[in-house]
Amino acid sequence: MKRIIKLGIITTLLAVCLASCTEGDKFDPNKTIVYVTGAEYFPMVKVDSDVYPLVLTATDVATEDVTVSIEYDMAALDKYNADNKTSFQPIPESAVSFESSTCVIRPGKNISEVNNVTIVDKSFVEEGYIYVLPISITSVSGSGFTFIEDSKSVLVRPTNEFSFTALDIADPNVSSNYIFSDDKAVTLSTYTYEIKLYPYSLGRVGQINRVCAWEGKGEEKANMIRFNENGYNDRQLQLVSPAGNIVSETQYEAGQWYIFSFVYDGSKMTMYANGNPEPRVGTNDGTTTFQRFEMGMSWGGGYPSSQLFSGRICEVRVWNRALSVAEMKEGICNVHPQSEGLVAYWKFDEGEGFIFHDATGNGYDMDWSDTYRDSNEDGPLEAYDKSSYVSSRWVKDEINVCRN
Repeated sequence: MKRIIKLGIITTLLAVCLASCTEGDKFDPNKTIVYVTGAEYFPMVKVDSDVYPLVLTATDVATEDVTVSIEYDMAALDKYNADNKTSFQPIPESAVSFESSTCVIRPGKNISEVNNVTIVDKSFVEEGYIYVLPISITSVSGSGFTFIEDSKSVLVRPTNEFSFTALDIADPNVSSNYIFSDDKAVTLSTYTYEIKLYPYSLGRVGQINRVCAWEGKGEEKANMIRFNENGYNDRQLQLVSPAGNIVSETQYEAGQWYIFSFVYDGSKMTMYANGNPEPRVGTNDGTTTFQRFEMGMSWGGGYPSSQLFSGRICEVRVWNRALSVAEMKEGICNVHPQSEGLVAYWKFDEGEGFIFHDATGNGYDMDWSDTYRDSNEDGPLEAYDKSSYVSSRWVKDEINVCRN
């Protein structure tokens, strides 16, 4: 996968959220607090430039030079990851150039002079990770100004833009099943299934658009997704799951990418789009076995055409744990193949051929020359070589761009 990365750098310090102070660090209204401009309420700040003008703000006007010392602080990132179950990676300290180790607020002002911070080396970047720069205030001197210990740090998150390859499945001939060997079957008592979709069109009245299914060897305990099931709005996504059927309240639009996550936490199933939950949940026992992946609608008898999903797919994932919202949002573009709990990961970025490789190395490659289809709803499985149809369906263009 070709990577286009714009590493913005840095911004700031100190998100000052006075309500978050601990008992031992209560805000004193008689003190003047220094914080990073634009980072008052949340420690994670997104940036979109290689050079970022770091500016600090004080809650009062300085009567003399106020010097604020700053430093790279890996401990701040470690704490954030632990608190939020995220896996953000540090931008190495050696890859960052601070114009100065201090920011100065001059007399008569409450805004500091600009301290430009620059990313000078991008060779550390590895696909699948999101990188942040952790910075903390270490001291403030002058005019009696200070900072709040619990809000002294900021995480500067450069945005990344990726171009990628996807598979166009708007052809009924590519629809089929891949069934893994019995030794690859995995029972899941908690899990997350994910898939990234780009619908070309939705809203074919009365016509189901079946996308895919993760299921057992004989289609048992399937998690299957489709648009426009009878009785529902044609832009609502339906999940048919052992935990219960869920229909989105959101009406999704054609012509844009979504990554859908289906999370069973051991007690309920929740549907997410781009990390945002749908209100309806499934509360039955969702325990399942994964051994089979269906792409499109695989039954015979005209079903592949009548239930065709017209669109592209990529980033299909199977996890053996329930992802957090922060993790889902972190993985909108991609995830690292060695992420905790990632059982199988098909990026659908081969660009040629008919084998969908499992990026984890766990052995879940899918060979579309060796697939199976049902002759009808209740019929036997029949072997089908779909390799020639898949080989011509790769696409990479201006639509296939992701920023996180």
